[in-house]
Amino acid sequence: MLCVSLLTWQLSITNPKLCFYIAYYDCHICERNNNVSFFDSMLYVSWSSETRVYYLSLEFYMGRTLQNTMINLGLQNACDEAIYQVRIRKYLQPLRHLHTLHCSGGACFLDSLATLGLAAYGYGIRYEFGIFNQKISSGWQVEEADDWLRYGNPWEKARPEYMLPVHFYGRVEHTEEGPKWVDTQVVLAMPYDTPVPGYKNNTVNTMRLWSAKAPNDFQLQKFNVGDYIQAVLDRNLAENISRVLYPNDNFFEGKELRLKQEYFVVAATLQDIIRRFKSSKFGCRDPVRTSYESFPDKVAIQLNDTHPALAIPELMRILVDVEKVSWEKAWEITSKTCAYTNHTVLPEALERWPVYMFEKLLPRHLEIIYEINHRHLDRIAALYPGDNERLRRMSLIEEGDPKRINMAHLCVVGSHAVNGVARIHSEIVKSTVFKDFHDVEPEKFQNKTNGITPRRWLLLCNPGLADIIAEKIGEEFMTDLFQLKKLLDYIDNEVFIRDVAKVKQENKQKLAAYLEKEYKVKINPESIFDIQVKRIHEYKRQLLNCLHIITYYNRIKKEPNKKFVPRTIMIGGKAAPGYHMAKMIIKLITSVAAVVNNDPVVGDRLKVIFLENYRVSLAEKVIPAADLSEQISTAGTEASGTGNMKFMLNGALTIGTMDGANVEMAEEAGEENLFIFGMRVDDVEAMDRKGYNAQEYYDRLPELRQVMDQIRTGFFSPQKPELFKDIVNMLMNHDRFKVFADYEAYISCQEKVNELYKNPKEWTKKVIRNIAASGKFSSDRTISEYAREIWGVEPSAVKIPPPNEPRD
Repeated sequence: MLCVSLLTWQLSITNPKLCFYIAYYDCHICERNNNVSFFDSMLYVSWSSETRVYYLSLEFYMGRTLQNTMINLGLQNACDEAIYQVRIRKYLQPLRHLHTLHCSGGACFLDSLATLGLAAYGYGIRYEFGIFNQKISSGWQVEEADDWLRYGNPWEKARPEYMLPVHFYGRVEHTEEGPKWVDTQVVLAMPYDTPVPGYKNNTVNTMRLWSAKAPNDFQLQKFNVGDYIQAVLDRNLAENISRVLYPNDNFFEGKELRLKQEYFVVAATLQDIIRRFKSSKFGCRDPVRTSYESFPDKVAIQLNDTHPALAIPELMRILVDVEKVSWEKAWEITSKTCAYTNHTVLPEALERWPVYMFEKLLPRHLEIIYEINHRHLDRIAALYPGDNERLRRMSLIEEGDPKRINMAHLCVVGSHAVNGVARIHSEIVKSTVFKDFHDVEPEKFQNKTNGITPRRWLLLCNPGLADIIAEKIGEEFMTDLFQLKKLLDYIDNEVFIRDVAKVKQENKQKLAAYLEKEYKVKINPESIFDIQVKRIHEYKRQLLNCLHIITYYNRIKKEPNKKFVPRTIMIGGKAAPGYHMAKMIIKLITSVAAVVNNDPVVGDRLKVIFLENYRVSLAEKVIPAADLSEQISTAGTEASGTGNMKFMLNGALTIGTMDGANVEMAEEAGEENLFIFGMRVDDVEAMDRKGYNAQEYYDRLPELRQVMDQIRTGFFSPQKPELFKDIVNMLMNHDRFKVFADYEAYISCQEKVNELYKNPKEWTKKVIRNIAASGKFSSDRTISEYAREIWGVEPSAVKIPPPNEPRD
């Protein structure tokens, strides 16, 4: 614990916004009993007049925490030196592996919110079990529980004094005083706080995650009839709410436990937000404010996808039923407070909850949603008289058996801003998914292209590259990534070109050694490291990659004496446990790998590795070593992607379609500096109108026909020749994502990759152009846009002085 206590000690000296951290571990001063420490009061001074931003998400993949924290506090060198001095260097690496949840968009955003000096909180669920650990057994994915809390989490602090009740089930009574939700079951929400430090600015924000606890009187009736043992066992029913993270697989399942999770986080968070809003000063829990007029000026709630959509009816319930605000005023406050980020255009991913489930679980919220819908449709009917089809399309309630609540429509109607996460995605949102809503309120719709934090995704994971960049342009790029444009001045600098290539080769050698140890496959570090890492899904088209692998294999086998550019192709990602096709895709990749890697004719010219259990800590090894980044989804299906940005920043060239953020990456770097291929969105739409016929491509392209015949006849599964019949059937007869339509262009583009790789100097110059163009894709830029254009707050570059320095 030396590192942890050293870190805590250093933080307590230099970070006035870390009062909660200091209080927990050093002074034991907290917000209870109205005790306000010196640090509390300084925090209050800096935040009391600001809008507080609340980022609600059902998942924060935070990655390992210790090293990231040391970097942001400017302590890494000091810690390394201290550890060296006391001769416990061998313990540092394991300590760096201390983590919270297994950095996705949400985690990058929390890092940037703190770095930009914004008063912000991340709210989510403290899952007992995170996203499953993936094991590959006989080529198949097997899921294992991720018991990440088994040894505790040194970074979190339980806050039992802020435990809050969350209600479920029950019924609604309409009384003279107004509606009352009665006879409910109560689950307690216990908050756990984790500090999120900004980069060298002495600002630390909080991520608060809720854990479900059963109250002592849970299932009281069973206690009363003497069934004590069963009553205690039934406490698990309440605590299951925060037991496990549902994998985000772009497929809506509609499980009651998931709906409970969504309401649980929203209900607890809104109580916390309102308590904080009402308090007169930081650290005081006495409610002082009674008017909600200023609520939207003090509170900004960002709904990350539709999962926290229940914040809208829940805030209405609190304002109308509890605080006795009129409906009209409550709706004005709610819609001005909430903003919604859309993350997908795939229809199967949109949340549509059955009305009967709401009726049972959240009866009052169902009434509120019906009233929101009634008023919404009255407004639309007045704007478009007699257009019943438009009313049907725009309704929050979808008729059918069963009736369903469209949560995306609820988010759009109840928010003052709606944004997509890449320019092309935001345009698709406006022109298709929410076209009717955009027609009515075009000013509501915005774009906020995603970004990544350069602190984790360059400085932490690729220190060698960060160092040679800093030597040329200084260190300011860490908080202003646009500074990377200055690297264009060194595009013809022989020393810099050589240094960039050297760092890449060192990273490749490290990864090759790791892969050889883990997978017992000898890797050629001189080969192209061709990498596709992301969730396994048909629209991401790992199958297209697989078809190229087999095509390349067949070409080597056909001309074994020809000189081929060597490749190591790595594919990684998890399939949702219930997603049959995704699991079959993994099995196909591992089966192809088994044939290719053991063919002596092929040798080290082609190796295929499925990266087991892809996660943040593995990404930190893989991304810095990549030569080629595969971003090959069907145009119009990927909202943005962030992996594409991480690879670009770390010096990989992109082979990709004009989809998601690839479009803006090509715009920033110049399309000639990426390997762009395939259909554009307009081409896909035209093909949809005309009809996609996979058979045409199969008949016309001999190499494709050979590949498909090999898969169909069991070349890669001799023990079970029909093993991949579902994949073949899907590709030939009902492939929504048109793999064959882009096959020819993809193979041709891969040949261009090989040609360029033969010229290392020109390859590296393209790499430098890509790194220099990646400034736009910092999450600092993304969050600055959210702050100014949605939340109405201004980021600050001010570094808060530590308590031992005088303040103005």
